[in-house]
Amino acid sequence: MIYIYTNDDGFSNQFGELLGRGKVDIQHVSTIVGEIIDEIKSEKNEALKRHISKFDNWLPKDDAELKIDVESMKRAYDNLDNKLRDALHLAYERIKVYHEKQLPKSWFDTEDNGTILGQRVTPVDSAGLYIPGGKAAYPSSLLMNVIPAQVAGVKKIIVSTPTPDNEPNELLLAACHLCGVSEVYKVGGASAIAAMAYGTESISKVDVITGPGNIFVATAKKMVFGDVNIDMIAGPSEIGILADESADAHHVAIDLLSQAEHDEMASSILITTSETLAKEVKDEIQLWLEKLPRQEIARKSIQERGAIIIAKDMDEAVGLMNEIAPEHLEVVTENPWALLPSIKHAGAIFLGANTPEAIGDYVAGANHTLPTGSTAKFYSPLGVENFMKKSSIISFSQKGIDEIGEACALIANTEGLTAHEQSVRVRLNR
Repeated sequence: MIYIYTNDDGFSNQFGELLGRGKVDIQHVSTIVGEIIDEIKSEKNEALKRHISKFDNWLPKDDAELKIDVESMKRAYDNLDNKLRDALHLAYERIKVYHEKQLPKSWFDTEDNGTILGQRVTPVDSAGLYIPGGKAAYPSSLLMNVIPAQVAGVKKIIVSTPTPDNEPNELLLAACHLCGVSEVYKVGGASAIAAMAYGTESISKVDVITGPGNIFVATAKKMVFGDVNIDMIAGPSEIGILADESADAHHVAIDLLSQAEHDEMASSILITTSETLAKEVKDEIQLWLEKLPRQEIARKSIQERGAIIIAKDMDEAVGLMNEIAPEHLEVVTENPWALLPSIKHAGAIFLGANTPEAIGDYVAGANHTLPTGSTAKFYSPLGVENFMKKSSIISFSQKGIDEIGEACALIANTEGLTAHEQSVRVRLNR
């Protein structure tokens, strides 16, 4: 773990390394992913089955076996522990209510001369959702991707998830039933992205692809972008914490580790104005690590990509965190809301000592699919608008075109586009 003061001689170089933490190096897998995409485009299901055999260690006997039957989803749901079922329902309802508030509205404005301008918002026809699977499965990611698509009004929703050894994760199946998803395919990695982007005999081409994944999935999403829309190119998970002397070191330490346990490449960064807190957190991290089942992953993440920075004041701390633009940002200070106006870049902002990042992963209601690697400077969390698009509405009356048509014709003439000019002039002063 990097442990530095902002006034250290080497701070600029060390901070620069932190800013490069989330860069996804796709070059070394681009050739492999490109070949996978080409095979899916040309061979469709046959290539899918070959890739499943190679990467997931089983061979579908026919096209029908690529799809998970709805009966098995219902059975998995029925077999859930009652408390877990209730927890999933709570998450579902809260996520749904939150995303319903995001729905953009169509609007129309009528001018005095009869001209009407507006915007019409409509959902895409179809969406493909990639959900990681296998040994680690994330039903929460299914909820976070399906629900905004449903709220947007998408009619056709396809889910694709890897199933090593042809053993679908039961919890993921239960979540599919809860969400009412009926098209779920046992396809993972770049193959799944290509199948949803271009279509096969079994999997329909979609309009937008969302969902997290490894570097092969991220690379495939980048390569198919333009043929379909995507949500974002996400890298390893990360958390930033702004804290002052009022923060509880025990809590801050486990919050940092909540991201470190995801992945050796995950990044956990504390910026504080309190040297005492910094030292206590460092010690608490070591104590917590001994208790974690995933301590090897978390330890490597903390050692190689974790950092504690001691800033001279909170203004400097906030400025540095804005440069980092973390996926998750916790603000654990005496008055966290006072800092909110100064925070410009973060995927999700968690305010106050009782708001751990994990509450946002599951039941708060806000989406947990977030921009990483400083892309929060220009990307937003996954939401309803990822599954919608806007059309401009324009309607001119005779009076309206008479009033401003001459200006339009003049600009068209200046650009040398005669047909544009005349298409306006033939309508003037009729």
